[in-house]
Amino acid sequence: MSIQIRTQLPGPKAQEIISLSRRYEPKCVTEQAPLVWQRAQGVWIEDVDGNRFLDFCSGVLVTNIGHCHPKYVAAVREQAGELFNCYDFAHPWRARLAQKLVELTAPNLDQTFILTTGAETIESALKVARRASGLVPRSLGEGGFEILAFEGAFHGRTYGAMSVGGNQAVKRGFGPLLPGVIHAPFCYCYRCAFNRTYPDCKLYCLEHLDWVVKSQSTGALCAVITESYQGAAGSIIPPPGYMEGLHQWAKQRKLVFILDEVQSSFGRTGKMFAYEHWNTAPDLLCLGKGLGSGVACSALVADGDLIGVLGAGEMSSTNGGNPLACRAACAAIEIIEEENLAHNAAVIGEKMLAAFKEMEAKFDSLGEARGMGLAIALEMVEDKKSKTPAPELAKRVVDECYQRGLALIAPIGLFGSVIRIAPPLVITENEAMTGVSILGHALKAVSAR
Repeated sequence: MSIQIRTQLPGPKAQEIISLSRRYEPKCVTEQAPLVWQRAQGVWIEDVDGNRFLDFCSGVLVTNIGHCHPKYVAAVREQAGELFNCYDFAHPWRARLAQKLVELTAPNLDQTFILTTGAETIESALKVARRASGLVPRSLGEGGFEILAFEGAFHGRTYGAMSVGGNQAVKRGFGPLLPGVIHAPFCYCYRCAFNRTYPDCKLYCLEHLDWVVKSQSTGALCAVITESYQGAAGSIIPPPGYMEGLHQWAKQRKLVFILDEVQSSFGRTGKMFAYEHWNTAPDLLCLGKGLGSGVACSALVADGDLIGVLGAGEMSSTNGGNPLACRAACAAIEIIEEENLAHNAAVIGEKMLAAFKEMEAKFDSLGEARGMGLAIALEMVEDKKSKTPAPELAKRVVDECYQRGLALIAPIGLFGSVIRIAPPLVITENEAMTGVSILGHALKAVSAR
């Protein structure tokens, strides 16, 4: 397949649908390029006017196996003719998915609680950490309830998830939030909170954690929660040594280590799970997005001693672990393994990032290109010296790419100045470089204005 633009963009049918959407849907959803999806296959999207686009967004890091993979579609269709929902009654696919996730993850993770959305897994992890801390003595106080989270984090839009998030844009006007949450700076090396430079900084941000606890905590800390890389904040990738150091810091203080891999798992970073890059293992692992690869499914994979403190009925979900979602997730995992998509993400991602690094050297407006596997980001600035965020420039690049047949989500980041690049993991080198070339031309066109 190839990009084909048959109409002026957006086309007449797209304009009609967008008009309906604006009339009947609230403005609270994100504002994206005026691309009205009709169907998709692999890494290719067709809009309602028959225009074909290359997908560099995977929904939003969801369709890791590509759109409408034949094996995935067959599994969903078959299950749809058998059983959709049975609440908490046992069924084969939930049991098989729970087993598979335990087998795939670290040895200490031996129980799986299956839900629907990523935010639900965060809420569940916070509950487990607080309940477990009430029964198990911690070095910073028995019965701890406080959660250490990070500035810039995004963990979802429910109240617990918002509370441990670190971006005002998500929380503005929704207070008061969950009490007992303290925040520390994340390792945003391009914009270091301490104005230091890696590796000369010797990971000072980790050393600073003790000051954060000393100055903000009541002595009742029970857990640390972090993303493996900060996605919505601008795909901020931790430098070598950071995640290992953070994990060790938590373990030394006997804190529950919660890792949010809702968007970084199932091959996205070049490993099945991002924590495998650092030879660490969380106590509670939050999964979603690529787990279902289209059908909504999420999971909390947990240390059995922690989640075991909950009794029957203390956490449950009407739709969580439903047969359709579980079967879809089992099919998606099977495809990721059979087609070695984590390896493909590592190989293609490395080549893409190298090309973007060449662009970084060429364009003064491209402050930094960074990434792991097929989770890549381009941070746009007014110029490299000032590093002043350039959100309008980032938006123009995304719009220019749309006009050229490349689908990207709206700019992300704390300043709205980061272009997120996250194609499905089935992408070929030729398809990837087609998109890279379009981005290069878009940068050139926008920079010349």
